[in-house]
Amino acid sequence: MDESPLLLAVDRRGIATATLNRPALGNAYNGAMLEALIGGLETLAKDDAIRALVIRGAGRHFQAGADIHWLRAAAGAPPEEALAASMLTTRAMQRLNELPKPTFAVIHGACFGGGTGIACCVDVALATTEASFGITEVRVGVAPTPISTHMAHAMGLRHARRYAITGERFGPEEAMRIGLVHEVLPPDQVEARLERILADTLLSAPTAIAATKRSLLESNGLALSEREVVVLSQESWMQRSGAEGREGLAAFREKRRPRWAPSE
Repeated sequence: MDESPLLLAVDRRGIATATLNRPALGNAYNGAMLEALIGGLETLAKDDAIRALVIRGAGRHFQAGADIHWLRAAAGAPPEEALAASMLTTRAMQRLNELPKPTFAVIHGACFGGGTGIACCVDVALATTEASFGITEVRVGVAPTPISTHMAHAMGLRHARRYAITGERFGPEEAMRIGLVHEVLPPDQVEARLERILADTLLSAPTAIAATKRSLLESNGLALSEREVVVLSQESWMQRSGAEGREGLAAFREKRRPRWAPSE
């Protein structure tokens, strides 16, 4: 089995598939996966032969958020390295959100943290009926600032505030109600539905699609400036490296409640 953290393949139609490939860890992302995703997105953006991108997760889950071991290492790193780690997450989401190609996500199993960020950044998100969602960063004392703007854009500020602050888990029907995903389908029907949408998309002109995406984002202030990327990343690493972040990550590792949580 290929142990690369991200697998990229392109079919004869120019449909690229990016598979998040750390199945033993629920495809939790680390620096290597984010770097591969950023590099892959930048390559796809320049390739006129690519007509669309589909993002999938290998194994039982779509994407279970950040690798807790990677987060702990970043929390204890010097400021420059800690900022660089947060920049990877923010940059990956920016590149996905602004990719000048149609983007799709097929979500099954767990979709937490950064996984919800991916769902927010694609053009079409399909979920299976067994998918589970959560914006759970606050439960370990960190803040989802690298994906915060995308959550507000996809779900609306009201829903983003609720789920990013409470850390509640929710099911696919709720994800569809709040705008995080577009459709919910039984597992045995999702691939056929994806193929129908892809077939429709391929009838659309590539440069017209790119211009449409760009105009929608830019005219609504949804394309991040470089300054905004840096600010969001700064907020992320400072919270992660602070007292709450260190305590939350330690509690997760030790399988106990963090000090701010009431005792059972």
